Amino acid sequence: MRHLISVLIENEAGALSRVVGLFSARGYNIETLTVAPTEDHSLSRMTIVTAGSDDVLEQITKQLNRLIDVVKVVDLIENPYIERELMLIKLRAVGKEREELKRMADIFRGRIIDVTDKTYTIELTGDGAKLDAFIDAVDRSSILETVRTGSSGIARGERVLKA
Repeated sequence: MRHLISVLIENEAGALSRVVGLFSARGYNIETLTVAPTEDHSLSRMTIVTAGSDDVLEQITKQLNRLIDVVKVVDLIENPYIERELMLIKLRAVGKEREELKRMADIFRGRIIDVTDKTYTIELTGDGAKLDAFIDAVDRSSILETVRTGSSGIARGERVLKA
């Protein structure tokens, strides 16, 4: 089962390394990892996507809570949440392809953020399935480069992750 773990952590040198080390030492895989400071610059919010049974997740949560730098741990999957990922994709865009790629970007609510005579760079946000669908919809041979951030998530409604 897929889990979206949100971790509030002290924004200090080595904190990220300790969290990642915990996962690797126990053989747990991190599918995606995003981390950045919050509105309180002494704290960072880390979003970890991993897979495993409920027992594995319980073990991960307990071990994360033991780390000194960790302030709070929540599995966002347990309640309604919003998940987004950012993708920048550079595509070969020459001749008739240019109009088709512009149309595809519009359909997927993407933005063309860089244009040259031979390329478009498109910014897309959404869940992973939407980004995968865009990749599947364009001609694979036109893809020059792809960069994805990994998932970020937040609980819906009144629920907040605060210290």
